[in-house]
Amino acid sequence: MVRAYSQEHTYKHPWERVTAASWRKFADPESKSTLSHILEVDTLSRKLDRSSGKLYTSRAITIHAPGPWFVRKIVGQDICHCIESTVVDAKSRSMQIATRNISLDKFIEVEEKIRYDPHPENPKGWTVCSQETSIRIKPFSALASMAEKVEQRCVDKFQLNSVKGREVMERICNFLEAESTGISL
Repeated sequence: MVRAYSQEHTYKHPWERVTAASWRKFADPESKSTLSHILEVDTLSRKLDRSSGKLYTSRAITIHAPGPWFVRKIVGQDICHCIESTVVDAKSRSMQIATRNISLDKFIEVEEKIRYDPHPENPKGWTVCSQETSIRIKPFSALASMAEKVEQRCVDKFQLNSVKGREVMERICNFLEAESTGISL
């Protein structure tokens, strides 16, 4: 069984500011307590395609394994390694992020896709963030008998972390706005 959900959020900030905040959210010292499930972020590759103007980036992200504590006990790990692939197209003002787990994949598959685009109603001032997440417990794993409950608990945790992520993004956007106008916070 697969649990999937999608959500959309409008940032009342221009696309350039929101995407800059996205790059900063894991490195920001004030975000450490809010995003405490993020343990480490390392850039693996970064390439600018000069002909298309697109930036391609891959990062390794280490997180506290999602889900209830008893699941982490069963799988014998409480950290999870993920790969995040990002494509930024400055010409069309689009940023697409795809993240998937590469550890614990015998038990669970998680894929998250986030897209930042100018908002259709106010393309110069607002940014729409579209997020899709799917979580699937593997049918032959030790978790098969409780897969639905575990999937739902994982969805609940991911949604809570999404709210925290949006709070961090809003705070960084406000900081960047103040910084650009010469106001200190």
